[in-house]
Amino acid sequence: MTGTISKISKERVIVLTSYERRALYRFLALYLGSVFILLAIIGYLFFENNVAMMMSSTKYEMMYQARKISSKIVMTAMGGERVDKKRYLNDLDHQRFKVGYYDKRRQKISGTTENFENFDQSFSSDKKSCYAVLEDPSEHLGVRYIVLKESNLSREIHAMRMKIVGYLILSFIFMGVIGYFLARLFLAPVRQKIESLDRFISDTTHELNTPVSAILMTIQTLKGCDPRKLKRLEASAKRLSTMYGSLTYRLEERGREQQVERLSLTELIEERVQYAKALIESKGLRVDLDLDVLYGRMDRESALRLIDNLLSNAIKYSDPDGSIRIVAKKSRLIVEDEGVGIDEAAQKDIFKRYKRANKERGGFGIGLDIVLSICKRYGIKIKSESQKGKGSRFILMFPNGT
Repeated sequence: MTGTISKISKERVIVLTSYERRALYRFLALYLGSVFILLAIIGYLFFENNVAMMMSSTKYEMMYQARKISSKIVMTAMGGERVDKKRYLNDLDHQRFKVGYYDKRRQKISGTTENFENFDQSFSSDKKSCYAVLEDPSEHLGVRYIVLKESNLSREIHAMRMKIVGYLILSFIFMGVIGYFLARLFLAPVRQKIESLDRFISDTTHELNTPVSAILMTIQTLKGCDPRKLKRLEASAKRLSTMYGSLTYRLEERGREQQVERLSLTELIEERVQYAKALIESKGLRVDLDLDVLYGRMDRESALRLIDNLLSNAIKYSDPDGSIRIVAKKSRLIVEDEGVGIDEAAQKDIFKRYKRANKERGGFGIGLDIVLSICKRYGIKIKSESQKGKGSRFILMFPNGT
């Protein structure tokens, strides 16, 4: 038994509502965006700093090697030995750099550098190579300029860039995972509060079911009472029964087995209008039905909740002695009233749970949330149109082939 309770508890923590998922995604988007910007700045500064250090290190090493080569040339020239200048210069040890020797006219005497012209800067670089220039005014062995070329630095910088990018991607993924679990951790108390509220509503609605059923049964057996009072009593009891059905459906939605079947929505509409007749008559409303053949593939309970909530919504927000129009044809269901309507600013939130467009006439604010969830589950497109003071219209477009 304990294992079962633990399993259910874990499942509740894992399963998130659409609102919780939206909050989680917004948090992760903000968090990961901030992390990405921070990591990008750190990576860029680290890369630039390391490139500057590598360039500085390469510059000093190249200048050091150039001076060593220059010292050898000076020593050989001052020694008075006759040497084959070209061969001697080619044999000089110059470590890992390419070296070129140039005379005062900047013509190459010997060496492995090519197409070099920037003799006025002691150190320069392009996209592929770095160059160091050492000038010897004495021109020993006819050498005025010693030019060193380094071609490996660009590859080292590219390798470092790719390594930094790799580390940044791994860090971003790691921070994303941490952020996800942090967000779930922060949402856990909220989820527990929602579950407590759901349990309270569930217990309350189940307690209400028995007296509501008893009232409805008693009304049918009453005789000798004022018919108008009976109708008002019946209308109130049926309204409570409809609210009970919606609350129960919402609370048991996840765990309920759904037996999808092809239902005649036209027949269900007529049935539910007849069921709500006492409530409709208590407000002096007129219901105009324009029904053609309309079928839908869904479970019966969802179809009942879909129709009941749209009809109940129209009744609640209609003014006394007004009219409600229900049209069912060509894969469309339209429920239209001539009631108070909805403010334009509030229309975007009417499908959110616990949102009420009119606090004086509204219920729990779950009716249209249930309608939207059913539409999403069965691929039904829903559109609302409303104008303050002129009424509202809800249009449901069923998938072809239902």
